[in-house]
Amino acid sequence: MVRDIKQELNELLHAVIDRGGSDVHISVGRKPTLRVDGVLVRVEEKEVIGEDDAERFVMEILNEDQRARFLENKELDFSYNFNDIARFRVNVFMQRGRFAAAMRLIPTAIRTLDELGHPPILHNIAKMSQGFFLVVGPSGQGKSTTLAAMIDEVNHQRPCHIITIEDPIEYLFNNDKAIVDQREVGQDTKSFNNALRSVLRQDPDVIMVGEMRDPETISAAITAAETGHLVFSTLHTNNAAQTIDRIIDSFPPSQQNQIRAQLSGTLLGVLSRRLIPRSGGGRSAAFELLIANPAIKNLIRENKTHQIDLVIETSAEEGMISLNRSLALLVKKGEITYEEAAVHSMNPSELRILVSR
Repeated sequence: MVRDIKQELNELLHAVIDRGGSDVHISVGRKPTLRVDGVLVRVEEKEVIGEDDAERFVMEILNEDQRARFLENKELDFSYNFNDIARFRVNVFMQRGRFAAAMRLIPTAIRTLDELGHPPILHNIAKMSQGFFLVVGPSGQGKSTTLAAMIDEVNHQRPCHIITIEDPIEYLFNNDKAIVDQREVGQDTKSFNNALRSVLRQDPDVIMVGEMRDPETISAAITAAETGHLVFSTLHTNNAAQTIDRIIDSFPPSQQNQIRAQLSGTLLGVLSRRLIPRSGGGRSAAFELLIANPAIKNLIRENKTHQIDLVIETSAEEGMISLNRSLALLVKKGEITYEEAAVHSMNPSELRILVSR
């Protein structure tokens, strides 16, 4: 009997929505798999995916133009509208010469900063007229969700022109007080770098760059912040100090002093997110938040980023919070176990002291 790929795909996408999951994985040699609360769960009632099945799954979700680009490049990022029920960020790729896909569910509603449990000081960041703010963390920890919340807060707060550059477009914004123009790499522009080179001619007030992937994009984003724009972006780093080092180290040594000076002059802050499994199911967010006060700016200029963690730890009155303090608070509230917190801590011995206080 021929496998009904279209019907099965519909069932899988409904399943990840109904179970409150985040991802669907299609890979040869295993059953379709969902990620629920951060854990991979096989869909046991489905058959193991064969090579022909995987190809048919992938081709089912691609249009003609996407098929051509995928077959040429062997991988492709795009957004997929599932029967006007939900949207997914999709990456299709080849592995060992066979087709595979990862589909990330994009919630239809944009949650607010308060609903996400973010530190209240982020409301102040959204009110700034210029500067550079980064949301960082591993994949799947809610970076895009946080950026969407911040952009939508600006959208509801003041009349301005917001331009987003994304690959692909994830959350869809409805114009409120602001005009929000969303550009997708591959469809509306050739690359992040190309879009950033032209964005200053499009009269923006706020710019959101989905991801900073190379030195050219980083440099263009910092320059936009220097020239009077509020710029938001993401990086796949673990914490604030590592983020600063990653930005600086992506440039040749001859340019690093200049980048340090530019970054120290434009940086507003860095938010690092972790989603931690809750004791009773679901996940809770833990944060590290750096606010670029004069002490932080001075450390960046003087290449003393190893001291950033100490400043974060001693600057709670300015709204900063270390990851360990955030984890300890979740443990004391009973939302997560100490054991789970320790797994995600960069300094478990310090965490133990904070929890015991």
